[in-house]
Amino acid sequence: MIVRSLSYDQCRALFDNHQTIREKSVSSPSVDPYPTPDIERIELVEVLRALADPARLAIVRVLADGEPHAKTADVWGLGLQKSTLSHHFKTLREAGLTRTIVKGRTHEIQLRRTELDARFPGLIDSVLRG
Repeated sequence: MIVRSLSYDQCRALFDNHQTIREKSVSSPSVDPYPTPDIERIELVEVLRALADPARLAIVRVLADGEPHAKTADVWGLGLQKSTLSHHFKTLREAGLTRTIVKGRTHEIQLRRTELDARFPGLIDSVLRG
């Protein structure tokens, strides 16, 4: 076995290189885990398809107050499994109805009410009255 001792400068250089690599990986731009389509790309057919499910319609009615709501399954009172509720949240987001807000470990969902009213005037009000 050959043991080689390193000088302080050599050890420091190894450490500095390690830190540089680590910092580069941490500071790289992250991908949005919850992409939301641009409002101009949202199609009415997709919005109506997303709203056709009673559970998703119930979610939109809760979100109509304009405030972000936690995505915790217990809060919604729909009696759905966490995975099913997550599927409904994803469908609403991909249709352009909602956005997901990440605050640390908390994920909240919010209706894109202002943007939707500009794109499809009166649609959300009609859905909520129905």
